[in-house]
Amino acid sequence: MTKEDREKMRDFYDALGAEEWDRFDTDIPGEVNLEIHQRFLARFVKAGDRVLEIGAGPGRFTKQLIALDTKVIVTDISQIQLELNKENFSNSRNIESWELLDICDTSKFSDGEFDIVMAYGGPLSYAFDEAKDALNDLFRILKPHGTVIGSVMSTLGTWRYFLKGALAIGQAKGEETNNAILQTGDLRLNETDHICQMYKSSDLEALIKSCRARVLAMSASNWASMNSREVLEPLSGNPESWEHFLRNEVWACEQPGALDGGTHILFAAQKG
Repeated sequence: MTKEDREKMRDFYDALGAEEWDRFDTDIPGEVNLEIHQRFLARFVKAGDRVLEIGAGPGRFTKQLIALDTKVIVTDISQIQLELNKENFSNSRNIESWELLDICDTSKFSDGEFDIVMAYGGPLSYAFDEAKDALNDLFRILKPHGTVIGSVMSTLGTWRYFLKGALAIGQAKGEETNNAILQTGDLRLNETDHICQMYKSSDLEALIKSCRARVLAMSASNWASMNSREVLEPLSGNPESWEHFLRNEVWACEQPGALDGGTHILFAAQKG
């Protein structure tokens, strides 16, 4: 990954500003996406855990970590996102510090410092060819039996969700570009402002195993809910029906046939 790539990623989130907080609130499928992330996180985090949160943004999941009564070091590659997080949670006793951090360089932290390293929102998707070294270092700073909880952008789910735009790229730039993106997951080939490395679930599992770690759980971030706004609207007003759907969606997202079907792939992994 080049210096220009890093600057491009930072500039993207600098420009995004407070919109990063709102991205789960734009529609009902976004609310389902948030709920799946939160329920997945709650399975592995307990009160008193010391957590390094990477790519925290303005703090949508920092809020949950505080509610779970953990001790958190909040980090982000964007100074603007970090300042927004600090504005939102400056009065919290659960946060130890706010620090600028690139996921590709966690050398400032000592071996075995944390119970949990959390990298939601796809920080590993911005490591590109440095992903293995970055993930290995996340395991290094964990206590024995500590857990990395994260998400990466999904190659197939993103293609499915943005199919209209993907087909337009093929028409404008030639199908070779679409084919190359699908094969490699590398959005730099599209020459957009938002560059990232997308993954298939098999790619992600191979990456984790290459670090001599094991997958505890994986999940799509959304599946049945991805493009079902009209269907979900009536359900959302009925708490019993809504909870029933959410339980089924959480279950569905963890099935092998659905892991690649969401915009992101969630994972929990552990050494040993």
